[in-house]
Order: sequence, then C-alpha cells, then structure tokens
Amino acid sequence: MGDIKKLGYYVNGEFKESKTDKYSDAYDPSTGQVIAKVPNCTADEVSEAVAAAKAAYPGWSSTPVMKRVQILYKLRSLLIEHMDELTYLVAKENGKAWEEAQGDVLKAKEGTEQAIAAPSLIMGESLMDASKGFDTVLYREPLGVFAGIVPFNFPAMIPMGWMTPVCIACGNTIVLKAATFTPQTSMRIAELYKEAGLPDGVINIVTCSRNEAEILLEHPDVKGITFVGSTGVGKHIYSVAAAAGKRVQALCEAKNHALVLNDAAVKRAAAGIINSSFGCAGERCMALPVVVAQEDIADALVAEITEQAKKLKIGPAYDKTTGIGPLVNAAHKASVLEWIQKGIDEGARMVLDGRDVVVPEYENGFYMGPTILDHVTSDMTVGDREIFGPVLCIKRVKTFEEGLEEMNRNSFANGSVIFTQNGYYAREFARHTDGGMVGVNVGIPVPVGAFPFSGHKLSFLGDLHCLGKDGFRFYTETKVVTTRWFDEEEEKVTKVTTWDGTI
Repeated sequence: MGDIKKLGYYVNGEFKESKTDKYSDAYDPSTGQVIAKVPNCTADEVSEAVAAAKAAYPGWSSTPVMKRVQILYKLRSLLIEHMDELTYLVAKENGKAWEEAQGDVLKAKEGTEQAIAAPSLIMGESLMDASKGFDTVLYREPLGVFAGIVPFNFPAMIPMGWMTPVCIACGNTIVLKAATFTPQTSMRIAELYKEAGLPDGVINIVTCSRNEAEILLEHPDVKGITFVGSTGVGKHIYSVAAAAGKRVQALCEAKNHALVLNDAAVKRAAAGIINSSFGCAGERCMALPVVVAQEDIADALVAEITEQAKKLKIGPAYDKTTGIGPLVNAAHKASVLEWIQKGIDEGARMVLDGRDVVVPEYENGFYMGPTILDHVTSDMTVGDREIFGPVLCIKRVKTFEEGLEEMNRNSFANGSVIFTQNGYYAREFARHTDGGMVGVNVGIPVPVGAFPFSGHKLSFLGDLHCLGKDGFRFYTETKVVTTRWFDEEEEKVTKVTTWDGTI
C-alpha cells in the first residue's frame, strides 16, 4: 500500500491486525489522498475489546482514585509535550485549520484536567445520627465497562477529552468505537496513556460498522454508552441501550441560531458570527449556521459578514496561515453541496457562493468556501436542519419577540446566542431561549469543562450530560450504607428501635 497505513485495533495495550476483509479509506482532506486503510473489525474483535475492558476493571477500579489521577497528570504532560505532533495529526486526518486542530487537542487536555479533579468530585455525603444511633454514608462507585461511540469531527476532544478521562478517573474501563474517517488521533493518545502508566485493557479502541457497534448496545458487560452524532442514530442508541438496562448520554444534532438586535455592535457581531459559522468548516455541533437579524440592521450585518468572510484564506489544514480547511471527505462535501442547492431551490438568495473553490497545488482536496444564504424563511428546511458545513443562513425578523419565537421553534437546542447591548433583552433571552448553552455577545457559547455540555430538546437524549459534575455522576453510581454499633449494655435490651421507628 506504499505510504498508506494499514491500521489495526487497540486491545489490552497493543495494536492487533484485524481478521476482517473489509477496510475503509481514510483521507487527507487537504490533498484528497488516501492515507490509511481502516478495518471494519469483526464481531469477535469488538467482543474481544469488551472482554479486555472487563478483565481490566477489577484491578483498575480497586486502584485508589488518588493513584488513578496521577496517570492523568502524566498524560497531561505528554499531551503538552506532543502538542505539535497531535495537532498535525488532527489537521492531517480531519482537515481542521492548524489553530483549530490545536484547539481540538487543547480541549482533550482540558477534559483531562477536569478528570484530575475526580478525588473531589466523586466524594460522597454522610449524615451522623440520621436516626438515633444510625449513621448513613453515600459513596460514589464505578460501574464497569463503558462504550464510547465517536464522531469524526473532533478526533482528540470527544474521545480523549469528553469520554475517556472522566470515565477512567472514576474507576471504569472503556471501549471506544473510533470514527472510521478519523481514528488515528485517538489511537496515538491511547499510546500516550500507556506511556503514562495506564494498565493494559483500561482503554480499548475498535473501528467498525454500525452492525458490529450494535454489539456494544446490548452486550451484558457494557454498563453505559456515551455517544456523539446524529439525532437519528442517537435515538436508536438510546432506545436499544436503555432497553438493555444501560445508562446512556447521547449528544446529537444542532441548528444553533443567533439573534442580532438592532443595537448590536455590527463589526464585532460579524466577527463572532464568522468564527462560529465558518470555523472548522462548519463541521461542529456548536457551529452557528443561522443568524436571525432584526430587519433594520440586517442589510448592514449581511454586508459586513460577507466582507469579512471573503478575507478568509482557504487552504490546506497544516498551513498555519489557513483560515478555513477542507471538509472531511468527498461524500460529506457532496452532502453539503446538495443542501446549498436545496436552499436555492426553496427560495433563499445566494449572497456568497463558496462551491467552486480551487486551492492551487491542492486541487483534489475537499474544499468549500464560506457560503451565505439570505432571506431564509421558516418554511425552508435549509434553515432548520443540520448541514455541517460552512453555510450560513440569514433569517429576518421585526422584533426581539419574533426572533426568539423563531429560534425556539427549531427542534434542536444545543446552543443559542444573542448580540445586543441591551441588558434587559439579554436577560430575557437567557431566561426564555430553549438553548442549553447560551451566549451573550459570544458566538460559540461552549463552557469550560467544569460545566456540562448541556444541549436540550433533540440535541440531547439522556439525563446526565458530559463534563462538569454531570459527567462524574454519569460514570458513577451511588451506594448508601447505614451503620449502627452497640455497647454491652445495649446488647441486653430485648427490644431494638430501628432507624424508622419500628420495633
């Protein structure tokens, strides 16, 4: 295969060659060239990964949490030491521009730092004399094996920032189903975990189709599923895994909206919109694909966004001067192109067309420039469904109330944003928007890892979100222990009053 890598799967601390005869292509999106052959692991190999995680669990869960987090301290240092290597790997396999790829790795580091706080965040509660002579203590304990089902768009942050660190810090083990398009970053970080001293089997990584992944949803040794991806798949995972008695957190699609009021600082608002709408080529669930603008500011805002968008440099991901890198592969680019055409067919007005971008010397890359569709109305699907590309839809409204209503009409509610200098409207927006993560003059309202990534409506299925205190609760279960001790005199008593007052 020449320079094309043939990848394996990671079980018990080593890479093994799959026995499958089915491999998928992973690309360098900047060049359009195949860089790896990714195995569609067999059902037996997926089960092998679960068995390895199960075997590692007793030893790892009995390791004191203070010792578990020492490995995470070492992993954090290794992430910093290998920052450029990992950044290049993300850029190479995903297509993020260099700064975005580095941000992806930094978010994996942030999730690791949050997990290091496990000794404080999994502490339980206690009450002496809950009833006379009875003391009650609540402990948080690990559950066992978790499975993480990973999307392509954040190869470092999601598997190695959102899923793995908190899971293993709490004493669990994990099987990651890495994204077939972008598996190499998580595999490399798994190697760094081993270098940091993590016991074999605590982290295992497979790549496979949905058919083999189905094993994880019903396997009796898997206690919980954490998933990031489309709402359709999320619903399936939630229903099947929950029916099998597992806990599930499913982070799903989004169609985040920003409301721009007529008192907003136009240039600053436009800059925030540019970053959130076109950053990562729009391939993120916290992108800002819809702007709802008050009519008397809409023309000026669209003109400013268009002017700034035209200045973005489109180029290969590993060129540090690139502003927008390519989409992940040709099939995904084709899907985005179909959505743009659908928007035009529905009656949207093309303001900026990024469909025919060609990057010299990288003509086979999967590039697309910023695209802006204006006068999108509530009856157009292009303004309501997730496109996952550098496409911005402009909706126009007369009032704050009309804008808020339009935003809340959407089925998804990951994030929502308002640009205004009016404190009253900002407060009303924060109170009444359906979005789970809210920005006031902040284009990408993703909280730091100490807070949960709290999507609402069809953007999330489950009870406990990832990160923050929710994350630690998701990866632990409570055990409540009530104790009573007797002295010699009490042993002579023939009648004993129990904690609830019965004899």
